[in-house]
Amino acid sequence: MPAGRGAKLLRNPGFVIGALIVGLATVIAVIAPWIVPYDPFAIDLQRRLVPPSFMEGGSSLNFLGTDQLGRDYFSRLIYGTRISMVIGVLTVITSGIIGITMGVLGGFYGGKIDDFVVFCITTRLSIPAVLVALAVAALRGSSFMLVVLVLGFLLWDRFAVVARSTTMQIRNLDYVSAAWCAGASQWWVLTREVLPNIATHLAVVATLEMALAILLEAALSFLGLGVPPPLPSWGLMISEAKEYMFFEPWVIMIPGAALFVLVLGVNFLGDALRDMMGTDLSR
Repeated sequence: MPAGRGAKLLRNPGFVIGALIVGLATVIAVIAPWIVPYDPFAIDLQRRLVPPSFMEGGSSLNFLGTDQLGRDYFSRLIYGTRISMVIGVLTVITSGIIGITMGVLGGFYGGKIDDFVVFCITTRLSIPAVLVALAVAALRGSSFMLVVLVLGFLLWDRFAVVARSTTMQIRNLDYVSAAWCAGASQWWVLTREVLPNIATHLAVVATLEMALAILLEAALSFLGLGVPPPLPSWGLMISEAKEYMFFEPWVIMIPGAALFVLVLGVNFLGDALRDMMGTDLSR
């Protein structure tokens, strides 16, 4: 990235806030096993629904209290960060491989290949992603990898649209023509000339798709069709806490706030990159 763009990003408060939130979440996800004070799966029924230490009736042993089974809420929140980040990253990788491949091939070759890509994009956009994810999870059961695969195969369309439109814009530019004249192969032109020059646009799409994947995973887990218990997904924590929200509101507010902050940070990061690069994702 040019130095001028980097300095401009650092002056953007949205980018700074987003980078701090996403960076902190990434660090927490990586070192989660070494910073949790308790086993997030350990049940202690004698310490059910202990309030956070900063609330009346709270205990200094559990900073964010305990859930309905006596599991330490802070430990589960930290592991929930790992699950959300891993699902977000794996979903972006899966959907990115599918969408970028289709978009670049359609935009570069045109003709019948492009017609097929457009048909696939149109078909995907006509399918309600949430309903398909719910149906697949209900039929096949809930599992971590199933959530990643379902979201990955449902969220590739924006990658394809942006990759196709940007590839069509640069396929006839001078440096691509120069590569052809120098005798470069099609693979060389695609991987060394086209992809590096559309990567910045795709990076913006990746941040937005990551935020969407995290939200969809939380929604599926809330409905009991996402990450299976006892894995501490934030959506599952919210689902398990809904029965106590009127009596112990903090049990639903804590994972809800964590989900809100992480998605907000990812969106801030994506919006800052889009504004700096002038990326129009509506094309």
